[in-house]
Amino acid sequence: MLLRVAEQAGLTAALSEALASWRKPPASHDPGKIVLDVAVALALGGDCLADVGMLRAEPGVFGAVASDPTVSRLIATLAADAPKALAAIGSARATARGAAWTAAGQHAPDQGIDADHPMIVDLDATLVTAHSEKEKAAPTFKRGFGFHPLCAFVDHGGAGTGESLAILLRPGNAGSNTAADHKTVLDSALQQLPLRVGHRVGKKVLVRTDAAGATHEFLNYLSARRLSYSLGFALNDAMASAIEAIPDQAWTPAYDADGQVRAGAWVAEATGVVDLLDWPAGMRLIVRKERPHPGAQLRFTDRDGLRLTAFVTNTGRGQLPDLELRHRRRARCEDRIRMAKDTGLDNLPLHGFDQNRIWCALVQLATDLTAWLQMLAFDEHPARRWEPKRLRLRLFSIVGRLARHARRTRLRLATHAPWVNLLTTALARLQPG
Repeated sequence: MLLRVAEQAGLTAALSEALASWRKPPASHDPGKIVLDVAVALALGGDCLADVGMLRAEPGVFGAVASDPTVSRLIATLAADAPKALAAIGSARATARGAAWTAAGQHAPDQGIDADHPMIVDLDATLVTAHSEKEKAAPTFKRGFGFHPLCAFVDHGGAGTGESLAILLRPGNAGSNTAADHKTVLDSALQQLPLRVGHRVGKKVLVRTDAAGATHEFLNYLSARRLSYSLGFALNDAMASAIEAIPDQAWTPAYDADGQVRAGAWVAEATGVVDLLDWPAGMRLIVRKERPHPGAQLRFTDRDGLRLTAFVTNTGRGQLPDLELRHRRRARCEDRIRMAKDTGLDNLPLHGFDQNRIWCALVQLATDLTAWLQMLAFDEHPARRWEPKRLRLRLFSIVGRLARHARRTRLRLATHAPWVNLLTTALARLQPG
């Protein structure tokens, strides 16, 4: 399934073309094929370069797979010219993404987007533990040791998962609210969008982050590019005191995750109540108050036993509960990060920093293949939302046997496997032509 997705999206050819300059004349292995093989191994559950051996054991399915030393030499060669290599891999991913979204049709995340229904790009950081000394690994704010990558994902909505657009590998002591890093990641993410979206994106793309993204510099940057945004906002004591002046009738019941009225939670706009003169024009401050869960610890900015949270947006239309629910659905980004960690991001196995940057690019290729598979093959099935571990257990682990007869090769699948019908349906949908 993964190989057919790569062929249908043109990823195989795009990688071969993009990495052609790294292929030496006497070499028998194509660098693009090697990179794709490692990405497929990660999608199948691998967490180191040597796991490409599971593909090498099945030449009838995966063809000729490079040896472990050849794979290691290629990664070292790409890391020696990391900016150019990462740009080449990124270009191939963007080309394939456009083809995959075109093939997905109405199920692609860019269908029907406009200022009122934008495509959502989530930005968030995570911690990756390093269990040994690695270049630029550093202590983290949670008293660990490792790296602090900043990631960008495009949200497929409630019916799907999402795609990794960019991963910026940073030392473990990198700041959470570093505006320069947010701008770098967002630029890389926008370059990954197909031309029909990426050209003058405007407000049909919504950038969503937690409070780490709500800095003056990053908000000014978003406003200058005329992008929509919905960013978490940290309230100080003066702001919390000013919010107490909002009359009771101005508070509207908030919604739960299903879009239904939630008891004990309300939202209100505080744009005219809190001093926002230093912030960009058009920025709205929306506040939510709710009864905390039993045993929850209140903060100094909470008032009257109610927890206060806030976010800012430049969306001018829409009901406050709808805007607040849209922002709270940023929690899906945590699911995307967990899925990326299940696909190789949880372990940066190489010593060099640039080598691990190449590794992150391979992780993105693997997560893209999985997301495109679900988008193209499982458009109306719950498998569209399955996480990598469930896909591996139910589909990727179904046993089969290659049978050759009368100059034809057939793949015979185990008929007793519970999900074999879903697998055959997916393969039929991914059939070329």
